[in-house]
Amino acid sequence: MNSTGKDGTPTTDLALEAAERLRGERRGDVPGVTVDELTVEGIAVTRVTVTDQGSQNIGKAPGTYVTVEAPELKQRNPTYSQQVSKVIARELERMLPVPRDAEVLVVGLGNWRAIADSLGPRVASKVYVTRHLGQFLPPDLVAGLRPVSSLSPGVLGITGIETTEVVHGVVEHVKPGALVAVDALAAMDVGRIMTTVQIADSGIHPGSGLGTKRLGLTRQTLGIPVVAVGVPTVVHAVTIAANTIDLLVRTMARQVEYMRFMQPMAAINKRDLIQDVLGDVVGNLVVTPKEIDIEIEEMAKVIAGGLNAALHPGIEETEIMDYIR
Repeated sequence: MNSTGKDGTPTTDLALEAAERLRGERRGDVPGVTVDELTVEGIAVTRVTVTDQGSQNIGKAPGTYVTVEAPELKQRNPTYSQQVSKVIARELERMLPVPRDAEVLVVGLGNWRAIADSLGPRVASKVYVTRHLGQFLPPDLVAGLRPVSSLSPGVLGITGIETTEVVHGVVEHVKPGALVAVDALAAMDVGRIMTTVQIADSGIHPGSGLGTKRLGLTRQTLGIPVVAVGVPTVVHAVTIAANTIDLLVRTMARQVEYMRFMQPMAAINKRDLIQDVLGDVVGNLVVTPKEIDIEIEEMAKVIAGGLNAALHPGIEETEIMDYIR
């Protein structure tokens, strides 16, 4: 997915944000898109279901997108983080369409040299890998453990190999029953950076958060179910500028003279206007929190905790948390 839509409107990797934006513009529901909101363990969970018709409307692949919103993660409370991990585990179990003993490959997408893009590799390093244990341990010691393998394929700029090519080769050789891909995303709402987790059964396109769309990791390309887990780590400078303009318009909406001036902007390509102001260099910037290194590490523990709990129901919660620390 590119960073902006065809009309110049900033887009997002989050299906929930795309649905919210269109519902606001249309002042009603979006055909082919169903949004269900609920609370699980005191945490807001939203399920967005996208049909083929809805895919054309919001620009997201057909499928189910579960968004877990946990703003209190910013406080780094261990108890709350474990709670979020439990919710993620529960949603992952619902998403994985394979038996509990089926092998799963976890792929950490991203560039481990760039902090804002290192979430995938960091999660992969904390996943409890067990595929090899069946060869060395008696059956009673591996009871309750699913065969799990982990991979961090890097990015094209480091390896010279497309991520999908690496993953496809491993899938062909290892033959897992399903794949879980973890990646960093781009958001449209600054408040969702490092506080929101999206889980989707539609697969993922590596590099989409920065507008460098690659061949996707999907059921169609790999031949197995693919569940994507993503966390927004960046927001585009153009998006921030566009949101600022929108907020300014809403704030000043009651001033008639101001509205007469601003109304023609509806017919202007907002992105082009912002790009002219920001210039080519600033307009291509992506913004991330100044404490992103700490936040990435903490979020990696949360995601890995949820993954380990979902993939290995036989492991005690205390063992899982000890392993990812």
